[in-house]
Amino acid sequence: MRCLLRTSDLSIDDLESLMELSALFKRRPGHCPQVFSHDTVVLYLQRPSTRTRLSFETAVARLGGTPLQLGPTDFQLGGGETPEDAARTISRYAAAFVARTDSDEELGRFAAASSIPVVNALTSVHHPMQSLADLMTLWERFGELDQLPVAYVGDGNNVCHSLMEVSAMAGVQLTVATPPGYEPEAEVVASAAALADKIGARLTVITDPEEAVAGARVVYTGPWLSADSREAERTRRRSDFATFQVNERLMNLADPEAIFMHCLPYHRGEEVTAGVMDGPQSVVFDQAENRLHTAVAVLYALAEELLVGAG
Repeated sequence: MRCLLRTSDLSIDDLESLMELSALFKRRPGHCPQVFSHDTVVLYLQRPSTRTRLSFETAVARLGGTPLQLGPTDFQLGGGETPEDAARTISRYAAAFVARTDSDEELGRFAAASSIPVVNALTSVHHPMQSLADLMTLWERFGELDQLPVAYVGDGNNVCHSLMEVSAMAGVQLTVATPPGYEPEAEVVASAAALADKIGARLTVITDPEEAVAGARVVYTGPWLSADSREAERTRRRSDFATFQVNERLMNLADPEAIFMHCLPYHRGEEVTAGVMDGPQSVVFDQAENRLHTAVAVLYALAEELLVGAG
């Protein structure tokens, strides 16, 4: 396995290995193997991101390499030259390619033609790196994750998709609550549910946030609005998601010792109140930090060909 495009590309053994490596690199940040010594790693960021850029630039540096950031003014996947031609060119220059881009299809074409590791740092459908940081955070907090009740409340988007996949692989009991019309994609739900059945986990998709949160030990949400949303869409979404805000009342329905998670960036007063976001149950900055340690682990494991893939 040389590429990570979605969480379910990993086997369960891969997932466990990445968690162990992430914990090791977190404990010993100055002792990372120099697998990228004298090499560059290209970071293609179609859109800016604090956590994606900082985590991967730091990860590449810790592994001995030089991060080289490219943006949409430098090149575009599928714009000007084909993803295949871009992949064959960049493979001659760099040791790995990390992309935050919109199109899963174009990134998949790039990866198929690439001779170097390719990492999906976010696309419109998947966010595997966020799911690995989420899993690491849960593992640090709870240790044993089998049958852990987790509630995701909000938009059935890329973060939700990858959370479903990683939860199924870890044995988590995940309940997703979205407003009608904002459900996660049917293909991702079906594949994650099938995997959950094999592992003995459970995936439930409903439209009632209170039912989802009741008794949960983890409550997770994310932004309702994207940065480029038009005003009409922003108004509509605020209305559609109004009862899905994670506030003190909703958190009180969860387990008394439940934690609150968020993928960031957050919008206090929209998807979450300041009291929850900044309160003692919040672990969002642990998640943010773990984006770094999991990035180191993924790049190292792909460079050393330590992952076997789901097969």
